[in-house]
Amino acid sequence: MEFGLLPPYREGVAADPEWMRGFAGAADRLGFESIYAVEHLLDEHRIPDPIDLLAYLAGVTDRIVLATGVLVLPLHAPVPLAKRLTTLDVLSGGRLRLGVGVGRRREEFEVAGVDFTTRGARTDEMIQALRVIWAADVASFNGRHVAFDGVVSRPRTVRPAGIPIHVGGRSEAAAVRAGRLGDGFQPLDLDDETLTERLRTLWETAVESGRDPDSIELTLSGRLDEVDDAAIASAERFGAARLVLSTRERRLDDAVAQLERFARQYVDAR
Repeated sequence: MEFGLLPPYREGVAADPEWMRGFAGAADRLGFESIYAVEHLLDEHRIPDPIDLLAYLAGVTDRIVLATGVLVLPLHAPVPLAKRLTTLDVLSGGRLRLGVGVGRRREEFEVAGVDFTTRGARTDEMIQALRVIWAADVASFNGRHVAFDGVVSRPRTVRPAGIPIHVGGRSEAAAVRAGRLGDGFQPLDLDDETLTERLRTLWETAVESGRDPDSIELTLSGRLDEVDDAAIASAERFGAARLVLSTRERRLDDAVAQLERFARQYVDAR
């Protein structure tokens, strides 16, 4: 079991360079596996662009995985997004993990000029298009919502297979998408019964798609101050590869102290 971290976004600290440098540096030093950045175009909590934030954190950390959790994929154009992600992947030494979702705030799609009703289909095509760009010397894709021809995009991702793409979401459609297209699945805030149903859907979809369900990583979430042995054991029974834990501490010293306590009990014991 690995442990990732989500900063206290509602406290507005994600846009504070000193706070984030201290938090990410402590997480890196203490052995946490990953740090996650969220995306919202419209928000009152001072949420920065996740790719730019992770690029900043790449420069102040050494080994921790830099993850989006999640990027609202249908709001983006495939070719410039592929370029930005690849650049971050290369400059961080291959530490990027791309968590994606369809988004649920209609107003964000309206200001971006993207049809809210097509976001699911557009997300599917975007996942496929990104992989084509990363894999092909000259990339072309002809979908209903995403299309380009003769694209040469450099640099290349550190891993020949491209950047891992994990599908986030709580719906059955998200589980289907993960089973068909994802390297991982990150269901959000589900009770045990619903999570069991979603994992069954993922498994069945993966098998129907000719994929190995066991190759699709499961990421679950929790609160740093509430996770205990029972919560970790429950996540392990579901087959989770990691828990992404959020903190509500506003003061940096308090947040780091919380990380240190958790690391002594659980990270060092791995």
